[in-house]
Order: sequence, then structure tokens, then C-alpha cells
Amino acid sequence: MALTPSTMLELGTRMPEFDLPAAGGGRVSSADLGGAPAVLVMFLSNHCPYVQHIRGGLAALGRDYRDRGLKIVAVCSNDVESYPDDSPEMMRREADEHGYVFPYLHDADQSVAKAFEAACTPDLFLFDASRRLVYRGQFDGARPRNDVPVTGSDIRAAADAVLAGRAVPANQIPSAGCNIKWKPGNEPNYASS
Repeated sequence: MALTPSTMLELGTRMPEFDLPAAGGGRVSSADLGGAPAVLVMFLSNHCPYVQHIRGGLAALGRDYRDRGLKIVAVCSNDVESYPDDSPEMMRREADEHGYVFPYLHDADQSVAKAFEAACTPDLFLFDASRRLVYRGQFDGARPRNDVPVTGSDIRAAADAVLAGRAVPANQIPSAGCNIKWKPGNEPNYASS
């Protein structure tokens, strides 16, 4: 398994706008999230072992924060031509089988991943009420083949701080996982940003 770290987009960055189809039907846009005190955008992949390792924790996070004001959306930006396990049909199956209560969105042209400078799966971006980035980093320290329990401790601490009106510490550990599977010729160059 090749390990790709997140780009660690600059804190304070405004949340990019998006409007994407949901695997379960309909569409979800950034405008639909208005009024929430916090928004978490997670880039996931069905076939990535790093996401598979924490998917129970992702489902628990969604259930635990559903009524606390945190809006969560997941996005899959992988090239489905080369990775059919990440197709919208398979995304819907993944969400149903693992109990995701948040929308799972399909970024077919990969423009949303580029706007967020997402690099890996999982890649997490937490925004406050003014839609400024306050956390980007790991779900927790759990990885395939390590003994760290899957708790979501890092993202939960950040979400709890935002929901309580406290600052999120700027010392954050990058997420790491599978690289986003870019379409041929569509690879981003984040180094210049």
C-alpha cells in the first residue's frame, strides 16, 4: 500500500463551493449546508484499505454528530473508469452496508477534489460557521496493521471544539492513505498553490 499524505491546505481557507450528485439520489451543494455551525467534508474511496480500516468509525461519527449541528458529506473523486469499485452504484452499496448516515457524493470530473486540494483517502476538511477551514488532518492514529484503536479522536476533538465555540489547535497531524485516483492527464499540481 502506497501512503500519500494530505496537502494540509492552509487554515482559514474558505470552503470551496460544490454541487454534486449523491450516490443515493438527488444532489447536495455547499449551499444546502448553510446555517450549520460546522461542516465536515471527507474524501473517501470504497476500495482504499485506509478508508476500509476506519469505515465503522466514520459511520459512528455520522450517527454521533447527526443531531449536534455538524453537517457531514463524503466525496469520492476517483476515476471510476479505472476503479469501478468507486462507481456511484458501489458508493451507494458502501453507504448502505456500513451505515453511513451522511450523503456520499460523486465528483466525476474531479474538480471538487482539486478545489479542496484533496490528495488522499481519507482526507478530512472541517469548516466553522463562517466556512473557514479550522481542521485538516487525520481521523485518528489508526492505520491498517497498527494496534491503534479506531476512535476518530482527532476529528472528534476538532468538531467538539468548533461546536463549543473554541479554537481548534493549529498543530494538526496530516491524514494519510491511498492517493486519489486521477483520470489520465487530470493530475493536479498542488505544489504551486
